[in-house]
Amino acid sequence: MLHLQINPNSGVPVYRQVMDQIKYYIASGLLAAGEQLPSIRALATSLAVNPTTIVKAYTELQHAGAVEMKQGKGAFVAESVGGLSEKQLSKALQQLARQLAVEAAQMGATSQQVIEAVQEELKKVQHD
Repeated sequence: MLHLQINPNSGVPVYRQVMDQIKYYIASGLLAAGEQLPSIRALATSLAVNPTTIVKAYTELQHAGAVEMKQGKGAFVAESVGGLSEKQLSKALQQLARQLAVEAAQMGATSQQVIEAVQEELKKVQHD
């Protein structure tokens, strides 16, 4: 089960947030080649976004070679998809860490609170 979350205050378009999260699930191995993604309607409903937003995300993922669209069956992780390179992973994690650090600082959270929250969420995601 995918745990996608949308942050309307991030400044990143929603379709891009969806794309990035799906890419991370694929790169981490939590989504395997050939595995079906949620239907457009189901994902749009669960995220409370317009279905065209999900269509755009899936289309962009298809153009990137990460997703294959099968007429009448849905979206699937591409068979030939490769994970992120070490450099790409490092850059993506750095961007996420920066965003988290800025938002945590704005809320007045301590470093220890942030670390504990991240560790707790990682445990949840990795055990689902």
